[in-house]
Amino acid sequence: MGFSISNAALRLVSGAFILNSGIGKLKITPEHAAGLQTAAQQVFPQVAAWKPEQFGSRLAYTEVALGAFILAPFVSSRLAGLALGGFSGGLVATYLKSPGMTEQDGIRPTSAGTAMAKDFWLAGISLALLFHRKKSPQKD
Repeated sequence: MGFSISNAALRLVSGAFILNSGIGKLKITPEHAAGLQTAAQQVFPQVAAWKPEQFGSRLAYTEVALGAFILAPFVSSRLAGLALGGFSGGLVATYLKSPGMTEQDGIRPTSAGTAMAKDFWLAGISLALLFHRKKSPQKD
């Protein structure tokens, strides 16, 4: 497992962003949690069975754990990319399935969807981490 400055940069920005988001949700209000839960139900209908407080708490701890996992130097970049891919896939799916977030083409964000459309960059980072190839040493 080698070190790559480009992978370290990708992991730092995405891991810190997700960790900070999770820390911010540790004291989420039930109303805010209910709003996030409603959006998440578009992709994950089973979360409807949880109380908003449960959903908010689980989301916060998941984000804290994922952010720390991505930042951990002993975790391989591919494994971090795989974890980030699963998380960002859920975010992108939520964006695409939430009413009023996209223009009629189904991709470009409306003004209301711009904040959620940014989650595509997390998906891009996950792909970069997954498929990064190191240059092999040149033979003389």
